[in-house]
Amino acid sequence: MIEARHLRVLRAVSTTGSFSAAARELGCTQPAVSQQMKALEASAGTALLIRTGREMRLTQAGEALVRHASGILAGLTAAEEEVAAIAGLRAGRVRLVSFPSGSSTLVPGALAALRAEHPGTRVSLVEAEPPRSVDLLREGDCDIALAFRYGSTGGEWDDLVVRPLLTDRLIGLVPEGHRLAEASSVSIGELAGESWIAGCPRCRRQLVEVCEESGFTPRIDFATDDYPAVMGLVGAGLGVAVLPELAVESVRPKGARAVPVEPAIEREIVALTLPDLARVPAVAATLDQLSRTASR
Repeated sequence: MIEARHLRVLRAVSTTGSFSAAARELGCTQPAVSQQMKALEASAGTALLIRTGREMRLTQAGEALVRHASGILAGLTAAEEEVAAIAGLRAGRVRLVSFPSGSSTLVPGALAALRAEHPGTRVSLVEAEPPRSVDLLREGDCDIALAFRYGSTGGEWDDLVVRPLLTDRLIGLVPEGHRLAEASSVSIGELAGESWIAGCPRCRRQLVEVCEESGFTPRIDFATDDYPAVMGLVGAGLGVAVLPELAVESVRPKGARAVPVEPAIEREIVALTLPDLARVPAVAATLDQLSRTASR
């Protein structure tokens, strides 16, 4: 195997014409230069230098190697500088996937702070609900996935690095003229006979489970992943809904009234990444900013 340090020595010998002059240029001893040249010739399998009096002359193979050495060493230098820039957060790329209410509440502040602190780091964003967002992470199509879970996931994320961000409480939504619109809080059971508007599949499943624990099965007349659509349907008097507080914060409910649900129903908001990615400086910095934004 030809090593970069041997190529640097060969180029110095070619430029200076002797081992001693190359040693002075490289800041090492003449025996060290001689030893490295022997190692390079052993790797190449042929002679690279011919001694002519007090000077060294390149063989045809040596000339070919020196000709390629400049490009190889320049490429290595560029690679070292690029890696150093990424490691020092002067450059870098992070692919982020988030569920919609996270995109409108947590992500903007975190990315603005990241850009201010590390302007060379670029972050791209696409939206997907879990479990699709987690699949994208495992498939290598993103670096960080914002996700949520209700209660225990039973080892669902054991292979991932999990950064808890915040606990998001579910909020009831009723039309402004609803009998419970002025209530300080509402229990799920009080909404048993209502027409329901459900959200994303994971939230929908959680809604059904919570309602069944309260002794009834919700009559879901409308289902949509679009939170503004949920609020619009509630505001038009077409039903009631339970949405995460982040979703309510992200869209001003027009014609709808937000009412706390008791007992509290909560979901955990987390940022996920792969163990190897967690050591990448730009990814680690993005996770830190998401944590800081969530704690405010």
